[in-house]
Amino acid sequence: MKWITREKVKVDRVACPWLIKRFIDAQAEFIFVSAGQVEAKARELKATPFDIPGCELGHHGEEVSFDSFLKKYSLTDPALLLLGQIVRAADSHPTSPHPAGEGLRWIAHGFSALDLSDHEILEREFVLYDALYAECRRRLQKRGSDVESPAEAPGQTQAACNSLNGTTV
Repeated sequence: MKWITREKVKVDRVACPWLIKRFIDAQAEFIFVSAGQVEAKARELKATPFDIPGCELGHHGEEVSFDSFLKKYSLTDPALLLLGQIVRAADSHPTSPHPAGEGLRWIAHGFSALDLSDHEILEREFVLYDALYAECRRRLQKRGSDVESPAEAPGQTQAACNSLNGTTV
């Protein structure tokens, strides 16, 4: 499947392709164009747009595109939910940001400063997201959360994730 978004990727536009490749569509193809071309090129190329204003797989309120993918594809793994909190904190300004978000923002902007192509940034940063996901799993397992079985009640999963960043439900 083809996926399309704005060029000059940073946090959400790297996190979403990582999520797509790892959990939704291993054969995904990513296309990056200027902001003004996304909708027209999406129709022309029959590609699914993401992380653009007004699209289903975009920002909604405090939620970022990563959150939209988690919801649309029913991805309920607590480690992905925790990673979503980090991505949200790095990509926007939520009411209760996860403290790891600021570091992720710095890293994303650092990759941007290297003058790499969008595809090179994805290639290099995917390992970072693999590591963040592994750390989210490790922290949840350490706290006794059953990462392998995401059938917990949503409030319990959210509470477990929130307890890792000091917020309460």
